[in-house]
Amino acid sequence: MTTSRKWRRFGLALLAGLALALGQAPVNFPWLAIIALPALFWLLNRTSGWKGGFAIGWAAGLGYFGLSMSWIFEPFLVDIERHGWMAPFALALMASGLALFWGLGFALAQRWRSALVWAGFWTLAEVARSTVFTGFPWALMAYNWVETPAIQVVSLIGVHGLGFVIVLAGGLLLSRRGMVPALMIALALTTFGVWRLTTPVSETDLTVRLIQPNATQTLKWDPEYIPLFYQRQLELSQAPGNPDIVIWPEAAIAYLPDEQPLVRSQIAGAAQAPVILGARRRDAEGVYNSLFLLGDDSQIEAVYDKHHLVPFGEYMPLQTLADAWGLEGIAEILGGSLVAGAGPLVLEGEKVPAFLPLICYEAIFPEGITGARPEWLVQITNDAWFGAVSGPYQHLAQARVRAIEQGLPLARAANTGISAMVDPLGRITASLTLGEGGYVDATLPKPLPPTLLAKTGQWPVICILVAVLAFSTLRPRRTRRVGKE
Repeated sequence: MTTSRKWRRFGLALLAGLALALGQAPVNFPWLAIIALPALFWLLNRTSGWKGGFAIGWAAGLGYFGLSMSWIFEPFLVDIERHGWMAPFALALMASGLALFWGLGFALAQRWRSALVWAGFWTLAEVARSTVFTGFPWALMAYNWVETPAIQVVSLIGVHGLGFVIVLAGGLLLSRRGMVPALMIALALTTFGVWRLTTPVSETDLTVRLIQPNATQTLKWDPEYIPLFYQRQLELSQAPGNPDIVIWPEAAIAYLPDEQPLVRSQIAGAAQAPVILGARRRDAEGVYNSLFLLGDDSQIEAVYDKHHLVPFGEYMPLQTLADAWGLEGIAEILGGSLVAGAGPLVLEGEKVPAFLPLICYEAIFPEGITGARPEWLVQITNDAWFGAVSGPYQHLAQARVRAIEQGLPLARAANTGISAMVDPLGRITASLTLGEGGYVDATLPKPLPPTLLAKTGQWPVICILVAVLAFSTLRPRRTRRVGKE
């Protein structure tokens, strides 16, 4: 193959990746996948060797992650004089690094030229991306369909299962024989989604107030502004209305609730109701990013420490090596790396039904509920780090999918937005717009019965996929014999 032809195919794969990325929020236009996925399968089938397959997959991933992860610029612009120069390098490294997983999936699939094998290896590559090095399952293929009925299928087979089915259908579209199965897949996804959306959702008698202080990240930790933002949240908590539960966002205050009873008393006095809020906590091990449940008497009823910390944002991987090279992450700006909590934990208060707390980044991970089933999910987050273009919208979309997977309502309080109440079918019932300061009172929906995914988790689907791949790739190939009998 000539060099110019290789570059043309590389460019086409890059464009296909960019087209797929337009399915992510806030654009929410997944229909380009009808063209992009068959195009990628066509390009893969015209390559030779695993290196050619890797190049097509890596190029597609570079386009996809380069566009969908463009919000990665924003954290580095908070202190632009010190860290702004890092932004383009961070995006380039993130996009090219995540694209390696796609390259691996395409390289493994190249030999068989089968839509089933291609979709299977691509999906396993996404499973690996979601797992290794603590995992980063942001912008999975399934999230492209969050505004369509098809997303409801995650309640059965999870985000990786839906991603596999979508890629399989896209590959089948390349051939005439595959068009009918592809259309049948699309019809099945839509029919199930439309049917599930007819499920009646009841409401509890609890009103939840979501506080959105809209504290600018560049000023949030400024000593002059700390009391101002604190007072703003107190005032929003005591605004007219009688909420049963009040939720403040992640790192809502610069104070330490477990060490400062006066702060707890002020918060409880303003809310006149139990309060869920994010703040730091410290002990002999270090400092934690925590969620506190305060009773209406200001006593701490439960505490959860974030266990899935953000690399570079909340801790520095390979800290010794980073120190030797003089590298400083965003975590260092805030005074040092945080300590990870023990793991997922269901909390419950005297007047607060059992809930699973999710602090910011933890809402992008499909697994997380262990032990007793909660009645709702609570996500507190500081999406000011994600800017105002795409990051907050993508983060909300992924949190909504957690509600669909489990059949549980989700209450989301975000510093700068988007705060929202989400029903167990992933529909937003009340919200505050991005960049708006204020509060919204919303009735807490009741949970639905446990979904199939809630009962089994994702690993049975992944194991079935591995078995199908093994059967498809390891069975002996039939050979045609030519000659006389």
